[in-house]
Amino acid sequence: MNPINASFRQARPQQLSDALQSARNYTLRLFDCLAQAGYDLPSRVPYVATINPPLWELGHIAWFAEWYILRQAASSHPADAVGNSLLTRGDDWFDSNTVGHRSRWTLDLPNTGSLKTYCNEVLDRVLDKLSREANVDAALYPYRLVLAHEDMHGEALLHAMQLLGVEAPPELARGRNAAAAPREIHYPGGTIRLGGPQDGGFVFDNEKAAHACYVPPFAIDATLVTNDQFAEFVADGGYQRAGYWSKAGQAWLMGQERSAPRYWRRDRGRWLASRFGQLRTLDPHEAVRHVTLYEAQAYCMWAERRLPAEAEWEYAALSGQPGFSWGQLWEWTASPFEPYPGFEAGPYREYSAPWFMTHQVLRGASFATPSRFGSARFRNFYLPERDDIFAGFRTCAY
Repeated sequence: MNPINASFRQARPQQLSDALQSARNYTLRLFDCLAQAGYDLPSRVPYVATINPPLWELGHIAWFAEWYILRQAASSHPADAVGNSLLTRGDDWFDSNTVGHRSRWTLDLPNTGSLKTYCNEVLDRVLDKLSREANVDAALYPYRLVLAHEDMHGEALLHAMQLLGVEAPPELARGRNAAAAPREIHYPGGTIRLGGPQDGGFVFDNEKAAHACYVPPFAIDATLVTNDQFAEFVADGGYQRAGYWSKAGQAWLMGQERSAPRYWRRDRGRWLASRFGQLRTLDPHEAVRHVTLYEAQAYCMWAERRLPAEAEWEYAALSGQPGFSWGQLWEWTASPFEPYPGFEAGPYREYSAPWFMTHQVLRGASFATPSRFGSARFRNFYLPERDDIFAGFRTCAY
């Protein structure tokens, strides 16, 4: 397997070295796309609660690597790092736990050239340190954490590019089509081992501790709901009929003036969609994306279906049964983001714990997710109203 594409969870030193360099090259490529569109300076970036100024994001990614690897931080607590940042005010600028979101637009950050130099210096030192590490999970944990963190921020940069209408690299401009013939897969149910660790390697704190979970028999769509299917819901007045919407969904809808998914546009009887600043005819076979949990729930009510629980999704994804396709988009589930039994926060203490019970679980991966990151056990999580992310859904039978 190509070391850049191998799962980061079991990646060994040379694989990690290759992947960290690949991730940084990708980060810089996306940043340069944003900079070319005029968004290199925070003052040029409109304030949006779901994105960061790209210059701040670039510095934060490098700072995070410096914090956990070069400064050997035992946790994200401000007192748990050794020594100081290479930047005089690095902690004041880039610690996401102490730097408020809105303030990231008004910080006196170094210029682009200086921050790129900082990024290069941190990466060089990280790779040098990695070359001397023992080939054991404990020693490689911070490197795997840093790689996962940069991969997640890479996808976040693409969220910003979509929102700001910035052209993306050609290979990411289009999603992957769903299967042409939607069908349902039936599973007998049974007791599964949910979460990790399963076979060593890196495990996110919200995936622990592994525990037995009984899943009743169920039937689930083999593929995600398509644009064509969702357009039927829209045409049938789905956004106007309150009975399809939860109370929270109705409250969200009242504040949106929404009658179709975000980025859809009606033009002379056909649907167009905005994709990274370009309007194009909506592909009927593409999985519907940029929908909130509320829209997914409303569609399910209209279709007399339901969203899968995350345990059902994991059961299906790990079953080995042919036909269950995932990896096009993150998929909303029916499960609130809750800790597994025995949960303990990891070194990145704020990764999961602050978001329990306010966020919803999504499973899978998206076209913007590096293949090394994809795992059927990974628990993504977002607020139910988020529609800027690359998310869709599939349905289950009642």
